[in-house]
Amino acid sequence: MSNVPGASADLLRSLTRAERLLSRRLGAVLADDELSIEAWRVLCLLADGQGHPMSEVSAEASLPPGTLTKLVDHLVDRNLVFRRIDPIDRRRIRAYLTTRGRREHARLDERVRASLAELGVEQAADLVSQLGGLIGRLDPARPREHAH
Repeated sequence: MSNVPGASADLLRSLTRAERLLSRRLGAVLADDELSIEAWRVLCLLADGQGHPMSEVSAEASLPPGTLTKLVDHLVDRNLVFRRIDPIDRRRIRAYLTTRGRREHARLDERVRASLAELGVEQAADLVSQLGGLIGRLDPARPREHAH
């Protein structure tokens, strides 16, 4: 941050506005497939194939557990996600993409990337890296953000 008065407010305002506008744009891309931004965040997290505990999915998708459960139920009904008991900690449930979910994520990821390319966001990787660094400094206990 600089010593310029208002710089921190400008950063917060700019990040908030960019997130809202980007969500609106990507929401329009995902609307054809009747997916919300929140559903997209879940698919992106699960796309690594490792399966994630529902508590982690809740945190990464910025959704309270009850809302996440309803969303994941919807994704299960669409055969995009499935749940399994964690083999190590049988008290936990892990979520995974189905084969169809992996195909849909890959297809939608191409559309999302094309939409971003239309914006001329050539330095997106640099921006994501800088924001990831900022997030890491603000919340060092949280894993690095996913680049979707």
